[in-house]
Amino acid sequence: MIIMQWRNILKVNKSLLCFIVLLLAFTSCQVTKPHKLPDMMTNEKLFRDLAVSDSSNMAEVPWKSLFTDPNLQSLIAEAIRNNPDLQIAVIRMEKAEASVKQSRAAFFPSLSGHFDASLRNKDTDGSGISENYELYGSTSWEADIWGKFRSTKRANMASFLQSEAYKRAVQTQLIADVALNYYTLLAYDAQLQITRMTLEKREADVEAMQLLKDNDVITGADLVLSQANRYSAEVTIPDIEQAIYETENTLSYLLGRTPGPIDRGTLAEQEISVELKSGIPAQLLANRPDVMQAEYQFRYFYEMTNVARSYFYPALTITATGGISETDLSQLFDVHTIIWNVAGGLVQPIFNQGVNKQRLRIARANEEEYFLAYKQTLVSAGNEVVNAMHQYQSATDKIAIRTQQIAYLEKSVDFTMELLKYSSSTNYTDVLTSEVNLLSAQISSVNDKLQQLKATVYLYQSLGGGWK
Repeated sequence: MIIMQWRNILKVNKSLLCFIVLLLAFTSCQVTKPHKLPDMMTNEKLFRDLAVSDSSNMAEVPWKSLFTDPNLQSLIAEAIRNNPDLQIAVIRMEKAEASVKQSRAAFFPSLSGHFDASLRNKDTDGSGISENYELYGSTSWEADIWGKFRSTKRANMASFLQSEAYKRAVQTQLIADVALNYYTLLAYDAQLQITRMTLEKREADVEAMQLLKDNDVITGADLVLSQANRYSAEVTIPDIEQAIYETENTLSYLLGRTPGPIDRGTLAEQEISVELKSGIPAQLLANRPDVMQAEYQFRYFYEMTNVARSYFYPALTITATGGISETDLSQLFDVHTIIWNVAGGLVQPIFNQGVNKQRLRIARANEEEYFLAYKQTLVSAGNEVVNAMHQYQSATDKIAIRTQQIAYLEKSVDFTMELLKYSSSTNYTDVLTSEVNLLSAQISSVNDKLQQLKATVYLYQSLGGGWK
């Protein structure tokens, strides 16, 4: 380290000093580079063949306006209050905020106080004791010539914004998970209701078949087949009830409560009242939390590359020490002797160049890694948007077609049952086939509705809705 007292600095040729200052200022501009987000593919190609008419975006819709079921609204509000993952995200924000405040402190000088007392033998025979007391303070300040502290501060700010985006992403995911599990629970309720109604009908069929058998209209084989058909419906009920039980437990976990029953409405009551609009791809950068999180993560490592680059250049540190000294403790503050020192030093790394090179190499690799991660996140977001929109349209089309299918299958069941009673041109196998096909179509219609509702949630989540 080169240490120069201020009195010696004043003897330096002024023109040379000015040249050094200008050289340092110019060089410092080359060390750190301002962050600029690379151009990304945010045009209409990100949404494939999805027609984008305007910037209207359903992500701007508050979640209470999208999910109008009062029971679902209550569950989402409870989850936001109590979910552990969301609480952890808030704690991460607090830690990141503390790091930002800590990085600001690097711009200010450090200050410390010291008190020393010493007692020594004054005479060779040990009869006398000399006293000396010193009270002094010291300060040190490193000039941020190369922008190391500024880059560290920007990196910590990016880390804080990343933690904020993470919190938003957790909330968006939480709302989606609650809604998806709620709709799944309603779908299981609907399937259970359909299965129980089917069971009641098949029990009635068994009684009707018994009468037909007693009147020699059908054979014993048809009768036992109808009985087996009745149990084939009943055996699915325990599985549906188990699925309901597990889904209620999953929802309870998301709500941060112990497992228990969930208050809910019905699947038939669920309607999509908000127009599904994706907006333009560029809006993903402002709305989708995980895209923002990836961007801030990339920005953090970009600034850390600047920090690593600054280690190749000398550090200018200014230190100062001042205090008072006295041989009598009672007269310490009656100032007789003042001690002080001011020094400035430049530290230039010489033998650790290998360490600095590897530090910069690692920083650049991290920067490149998280740039690719940011790009991948954005492309993945575009895929999720178009998939959700296509899934919604597919489910809507299937609902319209399935409605007609069920109507004809209901007629088929009625017709075959009547033919079985009054005609020998059919048997119970035809009735069984019609009933099995009807139950399958009814269960599928529930899945179609569930797919439509889930697609709405997926689209809302993929566009970044739920955190505003």
